[in-house]
Amino acid sequence: MSTRDLERLATAVKTARLDRYPSRVAAAEAAGVSKGTWQRIEEAKEVRDGSYAKVEKALDWPPGTCDRILAGEAAPTALDVDVTVRTPDEMDESVRDIVQLAAIATTPGLTGAEIRALSDRITEDLRRAGKI
Repeated sequence: MSTRDLERLATAVKTARLDRYPSRVAAAEAAGVSKGTWQRIEEAKEVRDGSYAKVEKALDWPPGTCDRILAGEAAPTALDVDVTVRTPDEMDESVRDIVQLAAIATTPGLTGAEIRALSDRITEDLRRAGKI
């Protein structure tokens, strides 16, 4: 049996975590593991195999990635991730739909015209802020 490259995994996990989360605590919470478990991984210490699966999910890595890194393969990069590109019109429509559904679910007294005005206003504000 070959040795597991815990240092390689530690580097890959820390690099990916820094791109996605502001802290180990935030990453651990997203993964559903303790801060100590996440810290152990970043310090190149063994953890349970189930913890690696949770880390993969939090980092948007395909299942088995930690095992492949431990075996010596390269870590996934941002270029390995599928990205869906939406046009501005598609983004506007998506935001409007989300706002309308939220308004209907939380404020049943609003009229259709009020819901449309709310979704249009939020969409426009997000566009001006550079968020969509």
